[in-house]
Amino acid sequence: MEVQGKVKMLGETQTFGSNGFRKREIVVTTDEQYPQHIMVEFIQDKCDLLNNFQIGQDVKISINLRGREWVNPQGETKYFNSIQGWRIENLQQAAPSAPPAMPPADAFEPATDFKEEDHDDLPF
Repeated sequence: MEVQGKVKMLGETQTFGSNGFRKREIVVTTDEQYPQHIMVEFIQDKCDLLNNFQIGQDVKISINLRGREWVNPQGETKYFNSIQGWRIENLQQAAPSAPPAMPPADAFEPATDFKEEDHDDLPF
């Protein structure tokens, strides 16, 4: 699955627990009739993928949906969803320079054996 949009927020890497679990969040605003602000989390070594991105950039993020079940101390079961990113691409590529449509006129040698009265068979 993928999410595309403009980077609205780019969080700092957070570290949790004694085992050093790392998480970094990014919020992307979609470009549609009703724009959505989608928070995507990158975990562990994937946090570093966000280092080269900035607020305002158009990106495409490859994601996985994750869900977990938790039973609170009162015995009630709760469900939580998260969106985890595993790849991010910059959509603002530099526009390729198009070659000129026609070479300059001086790139061709002038015709020396051209005769106006020669018939050509072109239909136009």
